[in-house]
Amino acid sequence: MTRTTQEGRGSEGSPAKPSNVSPIRPAVTRRPSEERYSSGGRRTAAQPLAAKWRPQPDDKAEPGRGKPRKGVKGFAATYGWRVYALPVLVVVTALVVFNVTRAPAPDTSGVDGLAAQNTVTATSGPPAATENSAVPVDPKTGTAVLPQGENFPQAGSGTWHLVPGSGQKVGNGTKLYHYAIAVEDGIDQAAYGGDDAFAKTVENILSDPRSWVGGGKISLQRVGPEFKNPDFVISLTTPNTDHRPDMCGYQIQYEASCWNPNYERVVINLARWIRGAMAFNGDIGLYREYAINHEVGHVFGNPHVGCGSDGGLAPVMMQQTFGVSDDYVWQLNQADPSNKTAVSKDGKVCRPNAWPNPQGTPGGQPGQ
Repeated sequence: MTRTTQEGRGSEGSPAKPSNVSPIRPAVTRRPSEERYSSGGRRTAAQPLAAKWRPQPDDKAEPGRGKPRKGVKGFAATYGWRVYALPVLVVVTALVVFNVTRAPAPDTSGVDGLAAQNTVTATSGPPAATENSAVPVDPKTGTAVLPQGENFPQAGSGTWHLVPGSGQKVGNGTKLYHYAIAVEDGIDQAAYGGDDAFAKTVENILSDPRSWVGGGKISLQRVGPEFKNPDFVISLTTPNTDHRPDMCGYQIQYEASCWNPNYERVVINLARWIRGAMAFNGDIGLYREYAINHEVGHVFGNPHVGCGSDGGLAPVMMQQTFGVSDDYVWQLNQADPSNKTAVSKDGKVCRPNAWPNPQGTPGGQPGQ
């Protein structure tokens, strides 16, 4: 702000002379502040430097400066260091944003239950089985369809390897059968839990007193690869190999297991081992027990049968993979000449059953 003196005024018509004016240095009349900053005004010695209010347009550059340059050089000349600083700032900003987004969330697991209140924690362990039905399956319709569930390998190499291991003789029967356990080559073990898990499950099923050894007529013993010529081999097999004409065939076009006497091989379908059957309503353990007992039952000469009594336990030799309704199984068997007369169309419906001797005492097939 420009200061002006606050002296008194002289007589009327003439300005008063300041009393402190030096006789040597004449007084300088100061311009008002507005004049000092007006465009084109002359700067006095006491006035500060002032920027112009209206800078000259580019096409009216001051004499001696030449015309402004165009292109990249002109852009650089106009903006100077900003040309180089701007890309650097963009890169730095991008790096900061990237690091922030990748930074892990703070651990709140120990802060007064904050994690439990504000986050959902994933649980570990095997995935939940999705073959379980929301409602009970109607046994009279559509039960041959493979249930929904975990993925499984569709094909392997078509050859098998024997699983090492042997067991004790079980059962008091006079006829002793030696059996080995095999798995098709080229299958990811994660799909079925591994060779040892499969072999142990099979051995436990056949050693159970509810299985064939409980009938008092036969005995069983698992043997390893060192045993030559076992009586039969139980083989976990992919669907593509299972469907081969020299294995189980595919006359009834649903996944199934079988006993192949030409190779003395029980063929357990991997798709069924993993997903089970609709008639078992998601009970995969019960289905696996049934599959082993049913196919090994064929080794001992037992044929397919139908439901013995309506509402009773199904005989283990009934084709429960397809269903427990005689009418439904009869309908499917019309496509397979070998089973065309195995079941009568009599309207009987049974309950799923995995064991030839469900009470664990000597006796015949349930429902017969």
